[in-house]
Amino acid sequence: MKREDYPPQEPLSEAGERYGAECWRRGAGVQGEEFAYGDDPYQRLLVFRAPRPEAPVLVFWHGGGWTSGYKEWMAFMAPALTAGGVTLVSPGYRLAPRHVFPTGFDDCARAVKWTLEHLAPRRLFLGGHSAGGHYAALLAVRGDWQAARGVPRAAIAGCLPVSGVFDFTEGSGLSVRPRFLGPEGSGAERDASPLHRLEPPLPPFLLAHGDQDFPHLMRQAETFEAALRRRGVPVERLVLAGRNHFGASYAAGEPDGPWVPRALRFMSP
Repeated sequence: MKREDYPPQEPLSEAGERYGAECWRRGAGVQGEEFAYGDDPYQRLLVFRAPRPEAPVLVFWHGGGWTSGYKEWMAFMAPALTAGGVTLVSPGYRLAPRHVFPTGFDDCARAVKWTLEHLAPRRLFLGGHSAGGHYAALLAVRGDWQAARGVPRAAIAGCLPVSGVFDFTEGSGLSVRPRFLGPEGSGAERDASPLHRLEPPLPPFLLAHGDQDFPHLMRQAETFEAALRRRGVPVERLVLAGRNHFGASYAAGEPDGPWVPRALRFMSP
């Protein structure tokens, strides 16, 4: 889909607009197969296939503060990943403020179910940038959505959030309560926090963020890493030198950059 094919979104910050424009630029000409997993324009996904049919599959969600963003933003990641033997799936999800938690989370779960049913991967990984990294981590640590959809816990081989958000409770460092959480008093802060929904068995994690990322996200990554280690979960935190929040995302499409080679090793059998 093209940007004009979507309903209007919430405006981004100036930095967010530059990031979005750069994602569109980097992904120009990268062709994927589009499929629908629901009726809404945002309930669609792009599949970028690796040459080998038995390739691992990475389902990777875009960011945008839960209020904006497009699945097409992540197309720039596909060439490096498919060349490395990984099929990339980039889903959309319904956005706030029109849709609040758990609507977007449920959409992400439906996209995983669709991927398992239609691609039948031998090894399935979840990832995402920023808000997308939050959804990926939440899917990886919660088991209720899997039980409700007949998805085995063992179906998730690992999780690779980039600059993800792991905590919305008091002390998380967030300066503003994200609107996707819905009304105050709903209890969504804790329910939507991967840090507070660690339900074993948990898959391995490769956490990543820039060394110039948003300070609260760097602190959250450190706390989340420590929580996983206390539970005996294999986890690595990759600090991307010279990268801010948006540069960390660009690294996910650079074949010789700091993230792609490590991510490919993480997803190798």
